[in-house]
Amino acid sequence: MQEMIKLTIDNRVIDAPKGSTVLQVARQAGVAIPTLCYMEKINEIGACRVCVVEVAGYRGLQASCVLEAAPGMVVRTNTPLVRQARRVNVELLLSNHPDSCLTCRRNTSCELQKLSHDLSVSKVSYVGEKTDLPLDLSNKSLVRDPNKCILCRRCVAVCHEVQNVGVISVSARGFHSIITPDANRQLGDTTCVFCGQCAAVCPTAAITEVDSTEQVFRAIGNKMHVVVQVAPAVRVAIGEEFGLPRGAITTGQMVTGLRMLGFTAVFDTDFAADLTILEEANELIQRVKTNGTLPLMTSCSPGWVKFVEHFYPEFMGHLSSCKSPMQMMGALIKSYYAEKIANLPPQQIVSVAIMPCTAKKFEANRPEFTHAGVQDVDFVLTTRELASMFKVAGIDLARLPTDEFDAPLGISTGAGVIFGASGGVMEAALRTAYEWIAEKPLAKLDLTAVRGLEGVKEAVVDVPNLGQVKVAVVSGLANADKFLARQKAEGSSYNFIEFMACPGGCLGGGGQPRMKPNEASLGKEARLKSIYAIDQELLLRKSHENPAVQKLYADYLGSVGGEKAHHLLHTSYTTRGRFPWRKQS
Repeated sequence: MQEMIKLTIDNRVIDAPKGSTVLQVARQAGVAIPTLCYMEKINEIGACRVCVVEVAGYRGLQASCVLEAAPGMVVRTNTPLVRQARRVNVELLLSNHPDSCLTCRRNTSCELQKLSHDLSVSKVSYVGEKTDLPLDLSNKSLVRDPNKCILCRRCVAVCHEVQNVGVISVSARGFHSIITPDANRQLGDTTCVFCGQCAAVCPTAAITEVDSTEQVFRAIGNKMHVVVQVAPAVRVAIGEEFGLPRGAITTGQMVTGLRMLGFTAVFDTDFAADLTILEEANELIQRVKTNGTLPLMTSCSPGWVKFVEHFYPEFMGHLSSCKSPMQMMGALIKSYYAEKIANLPPQQIVSVAIMPCTAKKFEANRPEFTHAGVQDVDFVLTTRELASMFKVAGIDLARLPTDEFDAPLGISTGAGVIFGASGGVMEAALRTAYEWIAEKPLAKLDLTAVRGLEGVKEAVVDVPNLGQVKVAVVSGLANADKFLARQKAEGSSYNFIEFMACPGGCLGGGGQPRMKPNEASLGKEARLKSIYAIDQELLLRKSHENPAVQKLYADYLGSVGGEKAHHLLHTSYTTRGRFPWRKQS
């Protein structure tokens, strides 16, 4: 049982678990101490100094995020000295910050802006030199603006502690301190996997996704044939940008909004997820039957794939050759859809994908996904970018009627939608692989052992005609790093492993609506429940039962894993090494 202590905060006696910080106790008691740099268990460094409080018997103000609560402690969070210190600290940050709030991408969603308002900062008393550094535009996924950085180090903590990629850190000292990739390189010249977790936690606009909204608006405005696909995780998150509760399911409203924007056709990436399952389940079965390379590792997450290419090239043979659902859909749009439905050459079709992921922008531009000079996916927009387009167009998602995706590339199953959650790819694949191998229906479709937000999950499934199939689900690259290191040292007994770059899977992708650091787990949990609620409500919950997918194979692709399917739906990857700026031998 947790030992409890008593302390006084703002004249209230509070019971608190021993070992808690003053900040944690205050928040649990409903006292909103402001923070900027703080992320619980990830970045507890007291750097920003806006969480200071007065404590009786202590000399000077104390940073509440790193001060352990003690029995009998008397804390005051709202004294003239505390308020003045917080204002001064924020003014000092503003003194070296651009005055472009009205035109900044984070206007109205910037934590520094909100904190300034909440603390009634009405002027900046400190005038002096301001940082003036160039933007980092070296890649297709993320933009770095060091002039808007407040040195909170949240991005550094996430990159090192949560993702274990570690490509950014603090360089120089004092006024000249800067968050930068190692050796002051451009982000595109590092081992960055473009997962966007840094952009998700940045309190300002120092790190944002590359904005493609104007290019998409232009294509629609020029009366081009512009089609769009939407990933499963988007439909349970975008509503948050319009004041709806966390996890609100807005599938039908989102389709209506996309039609209002002017897209020629609106497709569901879940259709391609079903397609992925058929190809991946077949790949797993073939590897098992032929003593091929096992365990099979999923390849749907581009951040995870790039991580393997850089840090664990010895495992590249384990990666599934299946393209991600986004790229499968892109390939079908520029082939099947172009030939059989639109009756247009592929270069006359503009293919747009709405994704929860910033790394998808990088993925769409990989040379592996270009055929005869034509990209399978021309533009990738994050969930946040789509919300921005709706707002620019005056579309209030929360008030729209519902509509359906366009057939046939909009027909999908519950197995397709759960791709958005960590464990979903594994569960969906097993629903199909089990029935193909066992030649009988799976008694229980819900594989709850691989569900949830835990970083590593394991299960063993008894499959008739095969035996026990041992599987694992890993999300977050720090977890992947530890898991692979153990496999490398000890060998592997698994048959199939799902990896996702972002903690919690696509639901927590770097392009999703931002959440306050202390509310992120609750937000992901709400999105997770909604994903599985959609699955439960659908009549078809197994990918191989999708009639549109069956017809696609019958009319166009041929057999699962066949020559045409392999040409359109499979790929290979590239060893990049830990020093990508050096020419590989």
